Order: sequence, then structure tokens, then C-alpha cells
Amino acid sequence: MTPERTEDWNPGAYERFRGLRLQPALDLLSRVGALPPGPVVDLGCGSGVMGAALRSRFADREILGIDKSPAMLAKADEAGGYDRLQEADIAGWAPDAAPALIFSNAALQWLGDHPRLLPRLAATLAPRGLLAVQMPHQNSAPSHAGWGAAWAGLDGAAPPPEAGPAVLAPGDYFDLLAPLGEVTLWETDYLQHLAPAEQGHPVRLFTQSTFARPYLAALDGAGQQRLIAAYERAMARAYPLRADGSCLFPFRRLFLTLRPR
Repeated sequence: MTPERTEDWNPGAYERFRGLRLQPALDLLSRVGALPPGPVVDLGCGSGVMGAALRSRFADREILGIDKSPAMLAKADEAGGYDRLQEADIAGWAPDAAPALIFSNAALQWLGDHPRLLPRLAATLAPRGLLAVQMPHQNSAPSHAGWGAAWAGLDGAAPPPEAGPAVLAPGDYFDLLAPLGEVTLWETDYLQHLAPAEQGHPVRLFTQSTFARPYLAALDGAGQQRLIAAYERAMARAYPLRADGSCLFPFRRLFLTLRPR
């Protein structure tokens, strides 16, 4: 199947793996402790997968969802849980009122210049507020590096498109944030069991709706099919299918919290 060429996100493709994408967000939320007065911000809220969980945890607070994608915000509105939804580029977003919590699940990896971005976000928090962030840390794994390798194998391939800024090493985040306050950092490898797919390798379907979007958007339909075929061959070697067509897919995620002084 040829993916749609679009600048906006496809909520249906993204939510195919809703449960797997939700678990890291819930794990991050479990590490959020006491908060000062103030609103809760879901920064890069996407389709609103965390709206209900945030509402359950912070029933008496204003909960604000921020995202750049109109399609995702429409799904977040349907999901409920938010008092307000705002379309904004989170690279330059600033709150109207100091948040008690800025919660960001699998969003900041799309933005560059983290040495400036994270301190800027932390500076907007209410006193003793919390910045809580989860990001995929998977770019060097076959699932992600494979898209660049498949692109390089295309006949007459142009330079590859920008596939998103690299996430820093954990030690770099610690060195960046420790001078600002109390930092916790951890990584978790999620051994995800991907169900069989009617068409294609399950890992391709998982990455196609997120990491692979810049590669696919740069090609016409025939080019997309050639790229996908090359990527599928690589995934069959890197992540062999089980007898039932499913596969076990290790996926690493990086977590951090910062409570500024």
C-alpha cells in the first residue's frame, strides 16, 4: 500500500500501535511526584492518547494540549480530557500561565537544539514545577537506520531528507540539566510484540507513520514502493518473523525529569 503524501500526520496510521506507544507515557507519568499550583501541559499531545490519564491524575487542574498537527488535534478533541487544545509549533511555544507540569511524550525528538530548548521550557515552569520528557532513543537501531540505508540504495538517490534531529546521549542531558535543578534520567528497552500484518513487515508499519515520514514524503508513489521494498528486505533480516507472522521488536526510550531550583 502506498502511503499518502501529506505534510500533516495520519492519526489512523499512528494509532495502529496505540497501546505500545501509550505504555512509555504511563511509565513517565508514574514518576511525576508532587506539583505546585498551576496548569498541566501536554506538549506535543498528538491524538490525545494521554488526555484521559492526565485528567484522572490531575482532576482539579486545567489541562492544556499543544500540537502542530490539526489532524492530531481533531483526534485529541474527540478523545477528551483536555480543557483546551492549542495549535502551535512547540519549538517556539510559550505558556500563558506558568505550568506546574510540562509533560512531553515522544515529541521533542522532532526538534533540534535541545541545549536551548529544554532550559527554555524549564524556565517557564512555576516554582518547583516539573518538566517530564520521554523520547525514542532508537535512531541507531536497524528499524530506524534502515530507512537511510534503503534510501542510499535507490538508483540515482538524492541526498536523504532530514529524518529528524538526533536525540542526545543520556550523559549530555545530565550535563545540560543538572546545573538547573534536580534531574532524573533513565532508559528502558521495551520488547514490543508486533502483531502480524496483512501487508508488509510489522516493523515497517510501526516506523512508517513516524520516523519514516520525511523519507516517504520526498518520493512519488513508485519511489515509495521501491524504498519500502528495500526496507522490508532489511527488516526481514534484522527482525525475523515468528511462525505466526508476528515479531519481537526491541525499542529503546529515553526518559528525563527536571525540577528547576
